[in-house]
Amino acid sequence: MRRQDRATATSSQATEGRHAPGWLENEVLAALWAASGPMTPAMVQEALPRDLAYTTVMTVLHRLHTKGIVDRRRSGRAYAYQPVIDSAELAARQMRSALDRGENHAAVLQRFIAGLSTEDERVLHDLLSGDD
Repeated sequence: MRRQDRATATSSQATEGRHAPGWLENEVLAALWAASGPMTPAMVQEALPRDLAYTTVMTVLHRLHTKGIVDRRRSGRAYAYQPVIDSAELAARQMRSALDRGENHAAVLQRFIAGLSTEDERVLHDLLSGDD
């Protein structure tokens, strides 16, 4: 195989295996939100749709705890985790963080609004005008 062909093959394989940033945290949070109570890392690991190492799950849970997204309490020798915010609050935090990364807030908001569906635009208008 020529060097250019190998580079193209390697590049396409890497792209196929990539995930969006935060996908692992999102999967762990989805498992926690679906649970009826606190979950240990082993319980989260079992609830995930893909096979991940126990240490990977523990690392993600620790990071979520550090960010203040989940709370933890001792459960035997491990911790049991449970979310302290819902998915809407998390999305709002992420939106705020994205806005804060932009230098020109007006331009960021303008582009955000331009990408909204007609229905979302109507909901936003209603929220801003106080029409519930």
